[in-house]
This record gives sequence, structure tokens and C-alpha cells, in this order.
Amino acid sequence: MTEMIDTTVPAAPAPLPVQPPSGCPFDPPAEFGTLRAEEPISKISLPDGSWSWLATRYADIRAILGDTRFSSDTTLHGYPLSGMTGGGNTDNRGFIRMDPPEHTRLRRMVTREFMVKRVEALRPEIQRLTDELCDAMERRAGEPVDLIEALALPVPSLVISLLLGVPYDDHDVFQRLTGKLLSRTIADDEREAARIELRDYLDALVTAKEQEPGDDILGRLIVEQQHTGEISHDDVAAFAALLLIAGHETTANMIGLSALTLMQDPGTAERLRQDPTLIRGAVEELLRFHSIIRNGPRRVATTDIEIDGQLIRAGEGVVVAVPSANRDATVFADPDRLDVGRANAQHHVAFGYGIHQCLGQALARVELQVVIATLLRRFPTMRPAGPVEEIPFRTDMAIYGCHALPVTW
Repeated sequence: MTEMIDTTVPAAPAPLPVQPPSGCPFDPPAEFGTLRAEEPISKISLPDGSWSWLATRYADIRAILGDTRFSSDTTLHGYPLSGMTGGGNTDNRGFIRMDPPEHTRLRRMVTREFMVKRVEALRPEIQRLTDELCDAMERRAGEPVDLIEALALPVPSLVISLLLGVPYDDHDVFQRLTGKLLSRTIADDEREAARIELRDYLDALVTAKEQEPGDDILGRLIVEQQHTGEISHDDVAAFAALLLIAGHETTANMIGLSALTLMQDPGTAERLRQDPTLIRGAVEELLRFHSIIRNGPRRVATTDIEIDGQLIRAGEGVVVAVPSANRDATVFADPDRLDVGRANAQHHVAFGYGIHQCLGQALARVELQVVIATLLRRFPTMRPAGPVEEIPFRTDMAIYGCHALPVTW
């Protein structure tokens, strides 16, 4: 007889802690610290009325993300769904929502595009784009400039559009739709409408590129994989959706938060100006410090697994709190302090861990290094144009950051 899984919860668990509307905007929810110390694997409620486990310790989170018995397949029963996962929709869910061997097969098709050597070759072009955007900012000296609109969004959007072969003139379309897909507050029907609109846009884009493939990621996928029968038209569209959204949204928000952090910490900013060799390490520390993915990653157990003494049964979901892992004092000394000289900052899990670790992390690192170094050099007196309390932080979004960041210099 098949054992029935007991899904009852003795007491109604609290929802996933999210960034509070007040307090230090750079700190993750205070509840994470309490949970790490007292109940590192606890139960949380989900918007659909179900529940999931929440992991908050660094060691447990690495164990979960590194164990393929925890599945990324959003179609499996018990997966802790959220708005940005697309619910149980199986259309164009992308390889990050799959498990091996299919995940492995599809990821390998684009791995070479984001290898460190290939990304480093893009550094001069990323620098050129950054300088052009900074030139335009300089021409507006004397008036407040929204750093998100003027620089943080355009740099990664331009770069990923170039790599994929997506017309940059369409950037307002995918930025608008991405904003809806990642919002925690819009209605489900509005989010679904945005998902359908993005699907139709990408379907038309891939159809056009099938007629005239270019020397870009989508063109190569069509010629080398689709034309040989390895993948379908819909698979190419799924690649486009994943890379387009991931390629600009996360990096743009890290740029904004990093710039604001250094504006608020002039001593550290000056230290980086005096010694630019610290920039690479500073980027790792900023990634650890901010951990902008605030509601995951998520997994579902495919068999009974014990993590740190807690039994997680097959079919039970797990949410891993990356911001909590990156503020774990057992790994990072004085974790709530930004230290650009921190020796082990690169051990953060801001890009995840295991087989689903962020494919584009090398590209994100180069973009952050270039933009932060350029801002420090060209705008040494940059500061927020108003009180920090008035900056609209993305407390309503799955990816944390600033909706806008007015600055002056």
C-alpha cells in the first residue's frame, strides 16, 4: 500500500519573509536571522494556501541546491509555485525549470556563449556602451538623472539584445512585460496576459530569425540545433525568454543597488577609486551583501531526504533563502557589514549553487565591474538627488532593487 503523505500543518505557518517597507533598505528581512539561529528549516505558507519548507542556513541551502533529488521541475506535485515560476504552465518553461537529463542537454547548447573567455572578449564593447551612456548623463549635469533609466537598465539590456539578436528598439516591450511577470502585487490574470504577450512577441521574433538567422545566440540555436532536429521552434522561443529576462533584470537591479551603496559609503567608494584592483572583489561582496533574489530558488523533493536532522518527504516543496545564506555569520564574519576586502566573498550563493547555478554569471560580473568602476571614476561626487527614504525600492517585486534612483553630482 502506498504511504500517504501528511500535508496537514499543526499551526498556520507565516508567509515567506519579504523586504520590509521601513528600516535599512539593504538588509534582508530580520526574521531570517532568528530562523537561522532557532529554526533553520521551518514551514511557510504559500499564496495558494499550501505550505513549503524554508531553508535559511548557508550549509543547508548549499546541500539542497547541490542535491539533484530536489527537483526544479515546476510541473511536479508539491513544487512551491510563485508568480514568477509561471504556475503549472508547461509552455516554454525553459531549461531552468527542468531536471537532468533534459536540463543538461539544453543547457549545454548555450553554455559556450557564456564562458568566461568569451564574455571577457565583450569587455571592450561593454565599456564602450557604458561610456556612451555616461556621456549622455554628463550632458544632463545640473538636473536629477534617474540612474536606473539612464544606465542600470540600458547596459545589460543593450548587451543581451546584442548577444541574442533582439532589436534593442524593442527593449521597452520586454522590460514592461518582465516587470509584470516579476511583480508580487499584480493580479494573476494581468500576469498571465503579460506572459502571453511576451510569448507571442518571441514567437514572432524566432519566426523572423528562422527566415534569416544572424550571427547571434538565437541564430546559432536555429542553425545548429533547430535545423538538425535537436530542438523545436518553441524551444528556441523558450531560450529567448529565459535569457532575455535573466540577462537584464537581475544585473540592472544590482547596478542600482551597488551604486547607491557606494554613494552611502564614501570611504569605501574612495578606497575603490584609489585601488581599482579591488573592483572584482568588491563586486563579489556586493553580490553577497545584496542577494537580490528574495523569494527562492525553489525545489521539490523527489524522495524522502534528511537535511540537518529535518526529514523532508517526497512531494514537499522547499524555498531556499539566498539572502539569509549570504548573511550567515558562520561563513561570513560580521556579515551585515560591506567589506570590499573580504577574503571569502566569492563563496556567496547569489548565483545559486549546483547544476542550476546561473548560466550568465560571468557576463553579470563583467557588466558590474565595468559599470561600477566607470561610475566611480567619472562621477566621484554622485549622490542621491533626494532623501534615501523617498527612493522607491522594489519591495513589491521578486527581484529586489530600486524602481528609480534619482541622482545628481
